[in-house]
Amino acid sequence: MHSMTTTRRALIGGAAGLAALGTRGAMAATAPAMPSAPVTLNVIDVAGQLQLTQGAMETYAKNNPKLVSKITFSQAPAPELPGKLKAQQDAGRVDIDLVLTGNDALSAGVDQKLWVPILDDYAAILPKPADIYLPGALKMQALAENQGLCVSFCPGGPILEYMPDAVKQPPKTAQDLLDFTRSRPKRFLYARPANSGPGRTFLQGLPYILGDSNPKDPEKGWDKTWAYLAELGKNIEYYPTGTAATMKELAEGSRDMIASHLGWDLNPRILGVVPKEAEMATLAGFHWVTDAQFWAIPKGVSNDHLAVLLDMTRYMLSPPAQAMTYDKGYFYPGPAVKDVPLTMAPAESQRLVKEFERPYYAKLIAETPSEAQLPADKLVYAFSRWDQQVGARVGK
Repeated sequence: MHSMTTTRRALIGGAAGLAALGTRGAMAATAPAMPSAPVTLNVIDVAGQLQLTQGAMETYAKNNPKLVSKITFSQAPAPELPGKLKAQQDAGRVDIDLVLTGNDALSAGVDQKLWVPILDDYAAILPKPADIYLPGALKMQALAENQGLCVSFCPGGPILEYMPDAVKQPPKTAQDLLDFTRSRPKRFLYARPANSGPGRTFLQGLPYILGDSNPKDPEKGWDKTWAYLAELGKNIEYYPTGTAATMKELAEGSRDMIASHLGWDLNPRILGVVPKEAEMATLAGFHWVTDAQFWAIPKGVSNDHLAVLLDMTRYMLSPPAQAMTYDKGYFYPGPAVKDVPLTMAPAESQRLVKEFERPYYAKLIAETPSEAQLPADKLVYAFSRWDQQVGARVGK
């Protein structure tokens, strides 16, 4: 959601979070020594995550001026990041300290062994995942293979979002959706899964909706899904490279319906990018395919920077920092850790979420089965096959 960056919320203190997760003195015994002078950290966001975690990073920097002199923030498309990082590592000149990512770039990096295995190497100075995470976030954390840390969690999708004046009767089944696209060619849209949370959950959610033989095996268990996506693609004009474009086209009226997920259903309506009256629907048999945001540290980062990053990560997993992830509903609810209610969030977040959340969100979350996304190797396979067999054959 790079084009929908929100104004930063007022910063809240970070001392409580550090106290909750342990002291810096305990960390120094097993982690690289803290720098003798403050460092500049270079952070790259490939998932629109700055909306959720920039405030916490800025709070940490403000409260630790002897460790951090400055944090620079940049953004890039997720598919471009692994190649860029690999080139830097091969050249021995890594200038990216921290990557803010979803499962897409995280999985590619796990596959290519680009990340520091922080939960293997530094488990003693980081909180234990089973002790702090919500159940769904814990499942997503397992997909990181100890090479990244989950910092935000969303029940995910797939859901359908539509304008009620254009769609009087939303699809109720996968066949209904296919029939809808046949009767209204080019009026349904979803973004390329390798660079879109809603696209990714739509891709991984279809095997459950369609009753495929093995929803966890995109190579041998998705026969119905691959056939369905190919047929659906005949009625799709193009696949945007990111989710923001689908929201814009829905708002403009150039599309009647798009694939979405909870955060993308809520946040664009809060920001006014999508009209408040937009509605959502689910297809029969759907399971949540959960979504998460991660922090990953590239191999090759200097020890001075690594020491600070580990300490900042500990703060990010504290309740005060986690409360900021409610944001403006971008990754609804947002927190990945336990015991962080909406009442802990900044006042603006509380007001906006209460105003725009749908009354049936809680029931839908509670009563719908929930599945973690595919492990790294299978997700990389699914992205590649989609690119070759679906994305490359749009409209055919």
